Formats: sequence, C-alpha cells, structure tokens
Amino acid sequence: MTQPTKKIDLNSDLGEGFGPWRMGDDPTMLSLVTSANIACGGHASDPETMFETLTLAKKNDVIVGAHPGYNDREGFGRRVIPMFPDEIGRMVVAQIGSLHAMAKLAGTQVSYVKAHGALANLAARDADVAKAMVQAIKRLDDNLTILAISGTQVEHAANAASMRVYSEIFADRGYLSSGQLVPRGQAGAMIHDPAEAANRLLQMLETGLMPVIDGDPIPLTAHSICVHGDSASAVAMAQEIRSELNNAGISIRSFMSD
Repeated sequence: MTQPTKKIDLNSDLGEGFGPWRMGDDPTMLSLVTSANIACGGHASDPETMFETLTLAKKNDVIVGAHPGYNDREGFGRRVIPMFPDEIGRMVVAQIGSLHAMAKLAGTQVSYVKAHGALANLAARDADVAKAMVQAIKRLDDNLTILAISGTQVEHAANAASMRVYSEIFADRGYLSSGQLVPRGQAGAMIHDPAEAANRLLQMLETGLMPVIDGDPIPLTAHSICVHGDSASAVAMAQEIRSELNNAGISIRSFMSD
C-alpha cells in the first residue's frame, strides 16, 4: 500500500520576462515556493531579469534551478524547433552557463535543471533527446540535480547516468495515460481552479495515483509540485495548495533539503 506523502517541494517557472516586460508576479510567488526554475535566456529572460530573479530567490531562501528551453521567445519555447539531440544538449548547457554566471553575481548558486515547455515535453518522450540533454548537463557539472516530469524518459536517462533526479507533478496541467501532459490547446490541458487543483493533488499524494483524461489513474512519483508562474491564477493556486497541504499535515520544503 502506498504511504501518504508527508513532505513535498513546491516549484514554479519564474524570471520569464525580458527587458521592461514582466511575466507573472515573481515577488509573490517567491514568497510561496521552495524551488524556482529560472529562465536562462532561451524562451525568455535576459541578464538583468536573471539577476533580479536570482536576487529575489536568495532573499526568500528559495533553491534555484535552471530552466532552459528552445531559443524561441516569440513562441515562448512552446514550439519544437528541429535540432539534433547533441545540438539540444549544447543549447541547454549554454543557457545553464548563463544562469550560473548571473547566480555568482547574485551570491547564490544553480542547484538543479528542469527543461521548459516544448523541450521538456519532447525529452519526456524521446529517449535520444533525454540522453543527450542529461549527458551534456553531467559533463558541465555532475553535481547538478535533474528535476524531471515523473515517469518519463528524462527520469530514466538521469538514473542511467547516475545523476541525482527528483520527479515532479503539475498542479495546473492535465495528464495522459502515458504519463505525459495533455498538449496545450486540447480539452483538459489546463486546470484553472485552485480548489480543484489542490483537491486533485491531495488525492494523488494520498494514493500515489494521478487522474488522467484517457483512462484509469496512473502511478507517479512526486518529490515536487509545479505551479506555472505565467498563469493568471498562479498566486491564488500556490496559496491554496500551500494551505491545503499544510492542513493535511504535509510540510512544504525543497527536494534539495533531503
């Protein structure tokens, strides 16, 4: 029988603006989450945005992760750009390096890597892409941890490379029976109601089973919960989830604190 979860990380994708344009309420989200996936200049961000977000994360004692994606600001990294797997690995490492440099200036450090958007979804199902990405990250710094969508190829590749890997589930996204996320634009892809999201998470953490739109609930491992920072309901959802998890006796703390 699955043992109920007693602790969980809460993460969010942040620092996703650039120049004068801002995406989401990063200051408030950084007061609610325990880990921050910070954009590295690919799908979003620039040096100043990285530095500001890293500084806020440090102020709030939030663990920092790199959030690399396709170099596609116009599409917000949500379109697959045709690339060879090794090219993807080098692109990811270049972005991590940029965030690592800004983290040095902000007096903090990059502890883990979580891929963004279309890149994350491709790596979740494509073993060659997952392997190339993980091996490139390991060559850059084998002390980095991988945060992977639970039950996907990135998780398998990280384990095969003997890298530390933790698994995440999504508060605001629907699931398929394959363990992958319902593609954006399809019915059931997004969950907007904070109470609905919190209730689904509590059931999943209690049973180990995630509801899907195309079959019976599937088993997933959960070390972290993601709330997308670009959602209009992000702050309300993060607040609701923290409150309901605390009420259920589940402590909120970073997966890196183990």
